[in-house]
Amino acid sequence: MGHDHSHATAVSLGSRHRGRLWLALGLAGAVMVAEAVAAWYTHSLALLSDAAHVAGDALGIAMALAAIIAVRRANGGPRRTYGMYRLEVLAALANTVLLFGVAGFVLVQAVRRLQEQPEVQSGPMLAVAVFGLAANVASLLLLRSAASESINVRGAYFEVLGDAVASIGVIAAAVVIAFTGWYAVDSLIAVGVGLFILPRAYRLGRDALRILLQHAPVGVDPQAVETSLGALDGVKEVHDLHLWTLTSGMEVATVHLALDGGADPGTVLGDAQRTLAERFGIAHATVQIEPGDPGQDCGTPHW
Repeated sequence: MGHDHSHATAVSLGSRHRGRLWLALGLAGAVMVAEAVAAWYTHSLALLSDAAHVAGDALGIAMALAAIIAVRRANGGPRRTYGMYRLEVLAALANTVLLFGVAGFVLVQAVRRLQEQPEVQSGPMLAVAVFGLAANVASLLLLRSAASESINVRGAYFEVLGDAVASIGVIAAAVVIAFTGWYAVDSLIAVGVGLFILPRAYRLGRDALRILLQHAPVGVDPQAVETSLGALDGVKEVHDLHLWTLTSGMEVATVHLALDGGADPGTVLGDAQRTLAERFGIAHATVQIEPGDPGQDCGTPHW
């Protein structure tokens, strides 16, 4: 039809932020080792729970990096017509399972420790917790911009955010133990860490499943899309409208537009693509034009 249009693909998986992800991974690894050693030395469950949470941070960031590398190397294969962008979502879902596992481990261990609380050395506990908090803050600054672009990086960001809060809790526990000798606060903080992880894990898993189940993108009303397309000049009917998210920042649509007799297909096609892109943020849309010929069947499958 001579209509110019673009199939430019959105930048996915936070690939522009690989360097920051590598730095965040290095910080997480250093904190994990320091807290694990200190937890063994000080007998602090709160510090051990924080170390386990940081291990989740490190694995989540590593999965984000692995997904970025896999997508960059694998896109464009003849049988991968959509590339491998969904690797990002699968990694986020695996991250969700990891978060639930960490939370469950922390809660079980905390309940056991409340029954027989050992003595905790608050000095080393406090020093390592402060180091962990500083590293978490640095990681949050590194990941903040990438988290707004990628669900997978967002999962790692939420883990680091949760760990920063957990580090504050460990610092508070160390201070309380130092001044009061109340060792049970160590296990109570560990319980708080576990409960803090759960809602974040739920939200991340919900977002990943929404994409995998091909729900309409968040913030896009399918009825509003259908109404807007139906109001275009020359459009008689809108049907077979499908809206879904391929991966973070990549919204996709397919739709059939039946035209009035005499309507120009090229003009309607351009209007439809502009409406989807400018009003609803859907830049990748496949629009099937059905000229208003009597008795024409678009061949839509009945499933």
